[in-house]
Amino acid sequence: MSNDFSRRDFLRGGAIITLGLASPPWLAKIAYADILKLARGGKVDPDNILVVCQLSGGNDGLNTVIPYADSRYYEFRPTLAQKEDAVIKLNDQLGFHPSMKGAEEVFKSGQMAVIQNVGYPNPNRSHFRSMDIWQTANPDKVEKYGWLGKYLDQELKKGSINPILAIGLMRTSPAAFSAQEASVPCFASLADVQQLVGDPDAEMRLREAQGMESGSNASADLIRKANLTALDAMAQLKKSIASYKSNFTYDQNEFGRGFQQIAQIIATSPKTRVIYFAAGGFDTHSRQAETHAQLLGNFSTAVKTFMDEMKAIGKEKKVTVMVFSEFGRRCQENGSQGTDHGAAAPMFVVGGSVKGGFIGSNPDLVNLDRGDLKWHTDFRQVYATVLDEWMGSDSESIFGSKFEHVQIF
Repeated sequence: MSNDFSRRDFLRGGAIITLGLASPPWLAKIAYADILKLARGGKVDPDNILVVCQLSGGNDGLNTVIPYADSRYYEFRPTLAQKEDAVIKLNDQLGFHPSMKGAEEVFKSGQMAVIQNVGYPNPNRSHFRSMDIWQTANPDKVEKYGWLGKYLDQELKKGSINPILAIGLMRTSPAAFSAQEASVPCFASLADVQQLVGDPDAEMRLREAQGMESGSNASADLIRKANLTALDAMAQLKKSIASYKSNFTYDQNEFGRGFQQIAQIIATSPKTRVIYFAAGGFDTHSRQAETHAQLLGNFSTAVKTFMDEMKAIGKEKKVTVMVFSEFGRRCQENGSQGTDHGAAAPMFVVGGSVKGGFIGSNPDLVNLDRGDLKWHTDFRQVYATVLDEWMGSDSESIFGSKFEHVQIF
């Protein structure tokens, strides 16, 4: 998708706009979906919202959810282990990193589920390949389409054509959104939305041109109408975001800005159902302590502020946030006061409809897999639960297999 695309660009090719010409791929696909929806008489009903938060780089799960009562934790990490009296204790075995005070409040309110030892068979320690596995939900082969892209394709078949059904807050579209038919607008920030709409005079000329051509070709008319529908949705999003006034202050770091923008979208775009956001910096091979503490603190504070805002605008029970990283880190720290690529790690699921608490057995620091925690919950079980129980989808048709649900909701 070109960041320089605007309504004016539509006019450069003449008054009649044809599908796939003078428009980015995501808009062409939306227009095509609009045609299908109009033909079927389908409707889009407002429903639950899924926010996917990606911790890029491989978050150290063992220093995020800490087995502070296990002496082996301190043996494995003579410099990186958090002192027991500093750990935020959540029960008599586990606690959060000391910087996660915001997450502590969310957890103790019953709105955060911590799913332990999440991974997949034959774990891959490559950033690229493991992230691809998580985003396509296929550990066995390189997959062309993402798990959310397949979900969105299903929605298109139902007649769901809202142009901003899904939004990515990323510079490039994640592999999770890769789809056969669906296409998703992605922005580095909401400030980029204004680059997708042009000036009112250009819009008026386009509408006048379409009015003059109306009736000459029914298919062309439908395509032009679909293109305008998509652009109108973006223009409305821009207008709504600009007029929204939040009563909450977010820290100006990657997580703070990300969750602030997610809150703006949810507050102003009622038909958006999926929002994808990623933050990096978790590849902590050296001097991990300070970097990891800052990242976890930023994440924790942003999630707490976000949930407070969701409650204030009446969306608390309609939003679920799923947090993952492509892998955890090794149990034993390395010689650079950091940790290397590992395997299993915890996932977080946050929301007003979430059944809070720990899910799964505690980290087992005795029975390791080549120095890594063994996985016990397949990440596709979490995806399947979210798709089936939260998004009202059919995970078996998406994954090609049925995965047992976990008790998230």
